[in-house]
Amino acid sequence: MTLLQFKVVAGAALLFFALLLSLLFEGVDRVVHARMQLRLGPPVFQPFYDVLKLLGKENIVPRRAIPWAFNGAPWVSAAAAMMILLYVPMGSLPPILAASGDLILILYLLGLSAVAMAVGGFASGSTYANVGAQREMTLMMSYELPLAVVIVTLAWFSYRTGMPGEPFSLETFVGMPVWSVVGWTGLFGLVCLLAALLAVVPAEVGKVPMDIAEAKTEILEGLICEYSGRNLAMFKLTFSLRTLVMCSVVVSLFFPWTIGLRFGLEGPMLFLADFAFFWVKVFLLQIIGVTTIRTAFGRFKIWQASQFYWFHIAGLSLAGMVLLSLDVIL
Repeated sequence: MTLLQFKVVAGAALLFFALLLSLLFEGVDRVVHARMQLRLGPPVFQPFYDVLKLLGKENIVPRRAIPWAFNGAPWVSAAAAMMILLYVPMGSLPPILAASGDLILILYLLGLSAVAMAVGGFASGSTYANVGAQREMTLMMSYELPLAVVIVTLAWFSYRTGMPGEPFSLETFVGMPVWSVVGWTGLFGLVCLLAALLAVVPAEVGKVPMDIAEAKTEILEGLICEYSGRNLAMFKLTFSLRTLVMCSVVVSLFFPWTIGLRFGLEGPMLFLADFAFFWVKVFLLQIIGVTTIRTAFGRFKIWQASQFYWFHIAGLSLAGMVLLSLDVIL
């Protein structure tokens, strides 16, 4: 088997595994969310039942919709989210498509996934979907600034401190955790950057308090209100995948530690233990950064979300950038 064939097979297996895992994590998320509200909640495998049922339903295209954009948007959005996983190192396993500049590509793929969802809403011809798509674009323009500041600051810091590897490669931060390089000033800067990135996660994944584009009680599911059948199933998968992807990126940047070597493991057992531990960290981060937040807070209005990201979170990320810069200079 050639290297290209191996990457194709490994990539397909990883994406299938991640697809199933994202639905499982969503099911656990819904159960934990319900228990926090003193409810029983749905079965853990309810997301699987929902997606399988939708895959067997008919796709209905509204008369006023633009068919090619309406039908293509869910697939482009899901594909963009899935592609990100090919650039994420998982434990001791390197990413399947490792290359310099993958953090930049991840930013583009996240943006492409969000834009594709908005295009689907605009193309549906529905007033509610149009409002939802406008909210999605406004929200994306709001959180892109702090997200970009966090990524660029970490890349600049890795370059200035001589961390081995490419500055924009996730493998650089997995190989040498950034916490081990900073001083006290930089430590506070990293905390600011981590807090800013965690604040961006709910907006990226469309969860409360940032589910403004879907807002069931306001605009009837917003940009996906006209979708049904396989197209709606793809959007459901997209939301689950984006949650998994964002938590994976945060873990790779800020919590890259492994456990295999600590227990003296070698060979396949080392890779298997670190791979499993990586997904445990992703799951815990999803429970803390997504489930707990959406249980504790109510939905923001769109102007509140924009103000929150443009001023508070952008200011927090800039503070982290300044503190890390001072750590390098001093």
